[in-house]
Amino acid sequence: MEESEFYRFNNIIREIIKKSLFTERQIEIILKHKNLIETKLSISKGAYYRQVSQSREKLLRFYYSIILLRGLGIVLPDDIDMMSQLSEQVSVIKDGDVFPERELEIIDVIDKMIKQLSKM
Repeated sequence: MEESEFYRFNNIIREIIKKSLFTERQIEIILKHKNLIETKLSISKGAYYRQVSQSREKLLRFYYSIILLRGLGIVLPDDIDMMSQLSEQVSVIKDGDVFPERELEIIDVIDKMIKQLSKM
């Protein structure tokens, strides 16, 4: 599938998606269903509804995982705070222009913070 068929994510968001549970297409579908983007998806109806179902299932599993990990004390309130801060920074970055030489630095900082959160 050509990249031009996808919503235009910047390189930082693409890197985060690659490391997430979701594909670019699934994120695009979730954004569309939450009315956060308006885009025409060039995908067959059957494939679209399959992707919608997969995206919904992954979101449900994600939420249950967070509840479980938080409830068992694996994810702590400070971890949630750090994830919130990272999320806010990504929200600012997603629509902004970032110099290409800064992209790797930003991704590296995010990676380090996530690795710090996931230490066992």
